[in-house]
Amino acid sequence: MKFLKYFAIVALATIILQSCNLLSAAGIGSQAQPTKQVEGELTSTTANSSKNVDHSEWDALLKKHVNSEGLVDYKGFQKDEAKLDAYLSFLAGKDPSNDWSVQELLAFYINLYNADTVKLILENYPTESIKDIDGAWTKGRAMVDGRALSLGGIENGILRKMNEPRIHFAINCASMSCPKLLREAYTAGKINEQLDKATTEFINSDKNEIKPNNPKISSIFKFYPKDFTVDGKQDIPGYINKYSTVKIDAGATITYKEYDWSLNEQ
Repeated sequence: MKFLKYFAIVALATIILQSCNLLSAAGIGSQAQPTKQVEGELTSTTANSSKNVDHSEWDALLKKHVNSEGLVDYKGFQKDEAKLDAYLSFLAGKDPSNDWSVQELLAFYINLYNADTVKLILENYPTESIKDIDGAWTKGRAMVDGRALSLGGIENGILRKMNEPRIHFAINCASMSCPKLLREAYTAGKINEQLDKATTEFINSDKNEIKPNNPKISSIFKFYPKDFTVDGKQDIPGYINKYSTVKIDAGATITYKEYDWSLNEQ
């Protein structure tokens, strides 16, 4: 009887531990990373942080292997994979903390997500879609100070908790319906302007069909509806109208475009 009770306790503990690990991998947990929030209007600055991270290695790779449409030359990236590995190793040696500014944290995790997504594709290249890769978003792979972060965890457990919905247009999931991969690294000194550019370009691109009465918009807005607010209330049309050249009428019926998960390759 005691053995059965012990076995039951061990089994329950194992289930709880596995559940916690799955939740963390899926992005519910922050994976022991800081999640400082943007307060008020985000400004671009390097003056308020204990650390200023140099992302120039990643910047050079993006300028070399990403075109103006945000499509990626993965075969070219393969030739520079050692440089990508060096950049990821550089990030792995950092230990982000709340002493870093929110600008530095945003730039760090956006660049980490994008660089490690490219690395994931290179490890499985050729591939038709990131969705064909087992555990693409749930396996711990992006190293930071000895911790293996999952891509889903970086997005959902860290970036989405920072009160900056524009991150959805900055991180790139290597797919055609994703926001395009910016041809420059995100930096604290330009973060607000870069996020504005990424958001404005995405909303006004062919990823959406913005019309006053019957807009058909990206499924990104369906995936994360609570993130897009105006005056503290969920308002997808109102959020889009802040950036769109065509305004959506109040009460318009919104539909969502099918998401194209095919590889964003040149």
